[in-house]
Amino acid sequence: MKITLSIIKADIGSVGGHIKPSQKLLERVREYVDNNGKGLIDDLYVSHTGDDIALLFSHQNGTGNEDVHKLAWDAFVTGTELAKEQGLYGAGQDLLKDAFSGNVKGMGPAVAEMEFEERPNEPFLFFAADKTDPGAYNLPLFLAFADPMYCPGLMLSPSMAKGFKFTIMDVEYTEGDRIVELNAPEDIYDIAALLRDNERFVVESVHSRTTGEIAVAVSTSRLHNIAGKYTGKDDPVMLARVQGSFPATGEVLSAYSIGHYVAGFMRGSHTGPLMPVRINSAVSYFDGPPIVACHAFCVHKGNFTEPADPFDHPFWDYVREKVARKAMEMREQGFSGVAMLPYSELEYGGIVEKMKRLDKLFKVRS
Repeated sequence: MKITLSIIKADIGSVGGHIKPSQKLLERVREYVDNNGKGLIDDLYVSHTGDDIALLFSHQNGTGNEDVHKLAWDAFVTGTELAKEQGLYGAGQDLLKDAFSGNVKGMGPAVAEMEFEERPNEPFLFFAADKTDPGAYNLPLFLAFADPMYCPGLMLSPSMAKGFKFTIMDVEYTEGDRIVELNAPEDIYDIAALLRDNERFVVESVHSRTTGEIAVAVSTSRLHNIAGKYTGKDDPVMLARVQGSFPATGEVLSAYSIGHYVAGFMRGSHTGPLMPVRINSAVSYFDGPPIVACHAFCVHKGNFTEPADPFDHPFWDYVREKVARKAMEMREQGFSGVAMLPYSELEYGGIVEKMKRLDKLFKVRS
């Protein structure tokens, strides 16, 4: 059976600032999809990570389906109406266009989708991050799909011996989807050279070179490229199929123990470590730290099991303590140097006008 998994995510309102959506808002969005998705989708799962609401659909309509995307868009528009009634902060923040135009890509919400022939048992992971951008997944994907230090299956499993194909997008190019396809292990140094720049080059998808099947799909939209100004961080979502000819769940999760530094944090303008958190976690310290949640499912004939929460385990409590220390150490540096993002990532904020004003005050000493 061929199925499609679609995650469509947006920030449409939050309690107390950038913390979490209200319970009524979550219920309104879920209720809209339940009432209007009959005959279109097979199953639905609704969650939040920080202040972002994510809709996970299974259906049989392929990727980029207009009806599925419109269902999500209309659910977010309906939710925005409630968010305004409740006076939630940032109501409709990620809905950057006035009217639906066939696909939510380029309209503000983050989208990750994949279509595949369902295996007899089909485990997959749904990742949702908040207070960061799509490049936050670059290092974990590189380590999970190209580095046997983190993914021993690359050495031990015959079905992974040929490696994986990475499709990498230049997200600063706004005239279209500018991509390159590189193979691991042959092109591993070239892949690393691109993925070190998290703000420009982002993994869009990963495919098995043994079977040709899709393994990973990542949302790649940059909100400031759509809005022309800072409107919030991109808060990316990702789907990853696991086991069999793909890395095991533990191999995909292993790199999140690092708490690697990513863009985001307060006003989307700082550097902070990515903290793996439990499902439906809020954000707090310095509007952060950048967080990522993981929902583990099996899907069978288009129907989801209940999610397991891989990060809800004593091991990850230790990791969270380590990440908290890293976050505080970086924040002690305030605005200086690497603690704040480079000017190119701040150019859509108020600092642009400040720098223009200051530039006029400079004089060349004779």
